[in-house]
Amino acid sequence: MNNHNPSGRLLLRGLKLSHLRMMDAFAKTAHLGQAAQALGITQPAASRLLAEVERICGYSVHTRLGRGAELTEVGRALAQRAAHILLELQDAAREIDALGQGSQGQVAIGAVTAPALDIVLPSLRQVELAYPDIQIDVTLAPSHQLFAQLLEGKLDFIIARIPSGANAALVVAETVAGEPIDFLVRQSHPLAKKRHIVMDDLMPFDWVMPSQGNLLTDTVLARLSQMGYAAPKQRLRTASFLLTLALVQQSDAIAPLSSAVASQFCSNGDLVRLPIDLGVVVAPYSVLTRRGAVMSLAARNVLNTVRSFIAQL
Repeated sequence: MNNHNPSGRLLLRGLKLSHLRMMDAFAKTAHLGQAAQALGITQPAASRLLAEVERICGYSVHTRLGRGAELTEVGRALAQRAAHILLELQDAAREIDALGQGSQGQVAIGAVTAPALDIVLPSLRQVELAYPDIQIDVTLAPSHQLFAQLLEGKLDFIIARIPSGANAALVVAETVAGEPIDFLVRQSHPLAKKRHIVMDDLMPFDWVMPSQGNLLTDTVLARLSQMGYAAPKQRLRTASFLLTLALVQQSDAIAPLSSAVASQFCSNGDLVRLPIDLGVVVAPYSVLTRRGAVMSLAARNVLNTVRSFIAQL
């Protein structure tokens, strides 16, 4: 497609918000029908929007690929810009809502497991007292999933780690703390009654951890290697806390878990922490916000409450 007017401005040519939303949806789904469904329009209407975008730009923004289609280099560039513009509009809406609603509104936050138990839950109790009209949605997930949702504007802030390979310049990070690791067993475990435990006591038993590549697992294995020990037996590898706890309760398996998680699950007496400190500490997590984002007043109030709680730790 030839560009007959390269110096013209996109807005003067008729570029609209619907075109930007179409480009963003198509980039995220890589499928015209799914993009149309995400926008709540028919597939022919989505095709017309793409055709209009190409007429306005003067370049092809998508190309046929078998039975499907994909964005061209021009299309990908426009889709990236569209995503940024839509986020800015979302921020603008939040700022307007904040000015109009004060401390009311909805706040979406995310956290990895340890700070969710150690920081988020007690902080939310304080939020409930100070801001009873704020509704809070909490997402519990690994850092890479939370980081992606933060950048997409789905979460106001998260307590997690910046994933390996991610662009740290896109966020503002406030370091909180590392995660000490405890070793949990069931109350009737052969080691549960021992007052003094050494590393050799742990090695005959199965250890329940995620697969290698998980931060907790890699940290534990690195520490064992420093101490001159090979990897422990692992007949089951899982990142599921429910499955981990179920297996520990029903067998003699040992589960390395963060101290915050251990405190929660040892409180009822079914599980106990072994009296051994191997000096295993998982790398620090941080409070992360999207750089340049305009948070609602409600989100800022919740964030400041979390910050105050952290300062008291």
